[in-house]
Amino acid sequence: MGERARHSAKKSISWLALSLLGFFLFAMILADSRSASAKPLPGGNFRAIPAFARKYGLPCSACHTAWPELNNFGQVFRDNGYQLMNDRDSPIWQNPTYWPMTLRMTPNWHRERTNHQPVDGAPPNGSVVEQHGFDLSGFDLWTAGTLYKNISFSLLPSSDSTGAFHFENAFVRFDNLLKSRWLNVKFGKFELDNLVSEKRFLFLSANGGLYQTYHFAPVGDANDFGLGDNQIGLELMGHSINSYTRYSVSVLSSNSGNVGLPSNRTYDGYVTFSQAFQVGRLGLQRLGGYAYVGRRPTFSQTFTTAPIPGTGIGNKSFYRVGFAGDLYTLQGKWEFLPFFLHGYDSVFLGIGCGLTAPCSPPVTLPAGAKAPTWNGGFIETHYYYSPQLVLTGRYEILRMSRQAFPTPTMPANQGDIDAYTAGYRWYPIMFSRAGLAWHNEFSLVKTAGAIPLSGNGVGLSPLAPLTALCSATRCPGVWSQTLFFGFDFDF
Repeated sequence: MGERARHSAKKSISWLALSLLGFFLFAMILADSRSASAKPLPGGNFRAIPAFARKYGLPCSACHTAWPELNNFGQVFRDNGYQLMNDRDSPIWQNPTYWPMTLRMTPNWHRERTNHQPVDGAPPNGSVVEQHGFDLSGFDLWTAGTLYKNISFSLLPSSDSTGAFHFENAFVRFDNLLKSRWLNVKFGKFELDNLVSEKRFLFLSANGGLYQTYHFAPVGDANDFGLGDNQIGLELMGHSINSYTRYSVSVLSSNSGNVGLPSNRTYDGYVTFSQAFQVGRLGLQRLGGYAYVGRRPTFSQTFTTAPIPGTGIGNKSFYRVGFAGDLYTLQGKWEFLPFFLHGYDSVFLGIGCGLTAPCSPPVTLPAGAKAPTWNGGFIETHYYYSPQLVLTGRYEILRMSRQAFPTPTMPANQGDIDAYTAGYRWYPIMFSRAGLAWHNEFSLVKTAGAIPLSGNGVGLSPLAPLTALCSATRCPGVWSQTLFFGFDFDF
């Protein structure tokens, strides 16, 4: 190892050691403190989005384990279409001072560090790029509730940190059709009915603030689908009176949640089922399964001329199947979220045929090309130390089972991911009008021979000629790390 490399390694270790030391010391100080400003919440574990707490006069802990994650009562409330099934559900009975809207943003400081980057004067295997400073998160302006009894809605204009807005969700739901809780229809753009929600989870950093397994696609693959992306379509769902038993069936446009019908004219399908049960002093346990089946175009009707949106053809199939859980121990203080996914994409998608890089019809497959398959999953844990402090952690792993191109064209491990995240959230205040969380997180991700999903750095270009980084059979990892501190507030 050269002098420059040893200096870089020592600097990285000292940064990490000092950051983690301060990180955990502060966590322990917060855990032992009982300041007057941090008023304990009555009952339950945690807190809620203020809009509904204001409407019903409930503590936020009624619906949440740790804001924004839902407990079972919150799940029932959501399954009922944001209704408690009493007279206060209808807007007719709402107090004129009720403000049915929530604002959320996170001013923060973060440090990003990624190796193997092609900077000027770097050696053949690249160099380290580091950035740090004060920053802003994206912004959510969320409103939801009831238009009338058994007619509910949600509207969420959201922006990135530059202020570029889009609609994260926008739907109307008709609840309890035929006076049955087993028949509820949602129409519009919405989050898929995932047992482990990426929209309500407790991680915010660039590397830790997404589930790698939800958004993974093999290197060079043209499929733009992500299980964590909100989709546009229609959902039929039902549930038992306590939501222990739940199902959903969705029909969705094959546009990955994008508006304006930009790709093709086919539809995707998504089905889920979950069952919860009490296990003595351990508390409520939930297990479920899911399956997503879809199609994506490989070229356009206007291949030889200027492409016209929505004219994608040559549709090829893909699917994602797996299971998930929400398990508790230590009388509900320690939560575990296991998740598993098996993915398959058509060989045509796997070799890169899509609207951004259409293949000339009729498509001739390269020799040895196969449909890519992979397995991924994670185990996430939350430890509720007190009503105001939750410790979080997650390990995520993803392994390619079969590449689209055989070795040595594509090394067997290219695209494999290992991700580690740890942190905590401390809530000095959380009332029905507003809330504040001091969020701290460290995340480390290794991506074998590919660009990190967080977008940090550049990494290796997909399907580029093999360089000194990759052998004929293996690619070393591009390591990307994030250290994040911020004040997550809502009002």
